[in-house]
Amino acid sequence: MDFKVTNQIERIKKKLILAKEADPEFKVFGASSHKYEIGPPVTVDDILKFEKEYNLEFPECYKTFLLHIGNGGVSYQNSAAGPSYGIYPLGVGLDELIYENTRDYLKESCKIYPEMTSEFWDDLTQNIENESNISEEEYYVELGKIYSGILPIGSLGCTGYQTILLNGEFKGRIVYANSEGYMPVFTIESNFLDWYEKWLDEIIPESIISKDPDLFNYTLAGNAEYILNEYFSVSEIRTKIECLRSLLKKDALDSKTLDVLEKDYIKSSEMEKDLILQIFTKFDYNRAFNYLIEISKDNLLKVFQFVFWYAKDKSTDWLEVIEKNASRINDPNTFSFCTYLLKEMNIDYAPIIIPFTSHADESIRVNAYYSLGLLKNKKDYLETFIIGLNDKANKVIHITLQALDGINDKMLLKYYKKIAEQFPVEQDYILINLNHRLKEFGLTNEKIKNIDPENY
Repeated sequence: MDFKVTNQIERIKKKLILAKEADPEFKVFGASSHKYEIGPPVTVDDILKFEKEYNLEFPECYKTFLLHIGNGGVSYQNSAAGPSYGIYPLGVGLDELIYENTRDYLKESCKIYPEMTSEFWDDLTQNIENESNISEEEYYVELGKIYSGILPIGSLGCTGYQTILLNGEFKGRIVYANSEGYMPVFTIESNFLDWYEKWLDEIIPESIISKDPDLFNYTLAGNAEYILNEYFSVSEIRTKIECLRSLLKKDALDSKTLDVLEKDYIKSSEMEKDLILQIFTKFDYNRAFNYLIEISKDNLLKVFQFVFWYAKDKSTDWLEVIEKNASRINDPNTFSFCTYLLKEMNIDYAPIIIPFTSHADESIRVNAYYSLGLLKNKKDYLETFIIGLNDKANKVIHITLQALDGINDKMLLKYYKKIAEQFPVEQDYILINLNHRLKEFGLTNEKIKNIDPENY
């Protein structure tokens, strides 16, 4: 084992202790399961026995982890501490992706690769797209072909797995795979130990990293200065994006780091600009403001998202932008984030929302009535709610009924009666919500049919 790997093993052991000390309540995802525990390492004989039985050879870094850091623990499937629900013990979870004849397929050449296209994946999986066209035995054979040479090493939850490639050009790479047939995703790290150490750097608080920056100068989740240097020293866009995403995850960034990023902002790619602007919005809102204003001319969604995600306490700053650009909001996602900001402002935003209650897009109308229903003074907009009760879409009627919770105006009864007559049987939860509203008047959807709402 060379000096570099020996050093990395010692760093990982130290960081495992730091991570556990920093998370006594196990708030990190998966920590409540694995509790940062790792069992004793395996022996060389254990490794050789497995490799001989399955006629394969483990990637060196994965083997090093098992031999020098540990094997198994207390998490799901007795997994050791690690990303998500941890790292399976040696020999566990082999059939998570290949249900039958696992031994035959683990040794076979791996077919997937980092830059594979969706078309390649579709071609690879086309024979199992419609299971009814093949027998169960044929289905298992196809799974073996698709996931050959891929070893599950941990659970992501549900049908997702952390896996490692056992052979080929990309041997040792970590891949997130799914037994539901979704296209696998390669992590950016070249080997198991780098991937594992990056996980530790991601979960250890910045306050600890800043005390010993040299310990965290090895992954794209460690020391911010190291990440920034990597960002400017590489040309490969995926690595640059990973650097920026790592910076965005930090608890804090100093102005010096932000100054350096700002100098590079204009000449950056579109993806880089998006991430740099998110970084500015999160760590220096004033620095971000003018850039956000400029982007709002072409892309309101980005601006609304960035402000809501990282600076929602500044939502009121965007009221004028929303008012001036309301007519440009025509897609449900942009409208949703617009409403999120408006709700943060603690104002009566009805004048902005009401025009959207007649929008051609049904989902926008639904969201508009939902948002109106959250207002404390919603009773002032009864006429608008009545329009919603007469909407052509069942989902709009449903949400309008819900939005009218707490409004007991008898003026609504004739519209409630119309709905009761329009829906003799339940559709889209309309009757159940209608009855919630009628209960306040001592009525039901059947009783209201027999009354005169004008004189009730």
